Amino acid sequence: MKYFVVDAFAQKVFEGNPAGVCIMKDWISDELMQKIAIENNLSETAFAVKEEAGPYRLRWFTPGGEINLCGHATLATAFIIFNYYEKQLDRVMFNTISGELTVNKQDELYELDFPSVASEEITVTDQMINALGIVPKEALLNRDLIFILESEQEVRNVSPDFAKLETLPEGLGVCVTAKGSECDFVSRGFFPKLKINEDPVTGSLHCGLIPFWANRLGKEEMVARQLSNRGGTLYCKHEGTRVKIAGRAVLYSVAEIHVGD
Repeated sequence: MKYFVVDAFAQKVFEGNPAGVCIMKDWISDELMQKIAIENNLSETAFAVKEEAGPYRLRWFTPGGEINLCGHATLATAFIIFNYYEKQLDRVMFNTISGELTVNKQDELYELDFPSVASEEITVTDQMINALGIVPKEALLNRDLIFILESEQEVRNVSPDFAKLETLPEGLGVCVTAKGSECDFVSRGFFPKLKINEDPVTGSLHCGLIPFWANRLGKEEMVARQLSNRGGTLYCKHEGTRVKIAGRAVLYSVAEIHVGD
């Protein structure tokens, strides 16, 4: 089985977020997909099969289990389909656990069309403060916990206790975000519950960050930067119930996986 690694939301290799991609003729077992994700030990490995009707069915596995939505691995999968499987396409559609997702190729950019995610404001607890090591201005909750910090510098410098983050009852992942100094907003994402301490660039987090910052900044189009060590740039649009997240991608490797189901 062919196995690609793509750096998504990256201008060059070793930037952005690496995702494993397997485009298959038929599905293998969930157990085997999970084992491959653990063996690869990337934040996400994407598995896709083209259905008879046309769209691809897409699933995402972390080392800690299957996840309901992943932006960077969707971008990586589309990049592989556009460049290695169906070069004539400039749009690819995916059926997923989060509904129908599309990716449009626009020159060197790949634009994700994802659902907008609403967040509710929640009370900051002592347990949250102890886990973060800093007092956030605000806390929001959707699938993930989002903490609004005072400045970009605070986002850069925050050094959470991952063991304590893992015990927080709220949220799957934890995000810290603030207004940017050279872009519209910045963030970092932590997923110790999925065996990922810090995720380099997280498209799915931006499904909630885009509507929040669009409202807070009064802008529908924004440039975001995720401030991990690798770093990544996301070009964002808020369109009501949908968000658009665009970025570049770079191929890192092509390999063969030798496994039986």
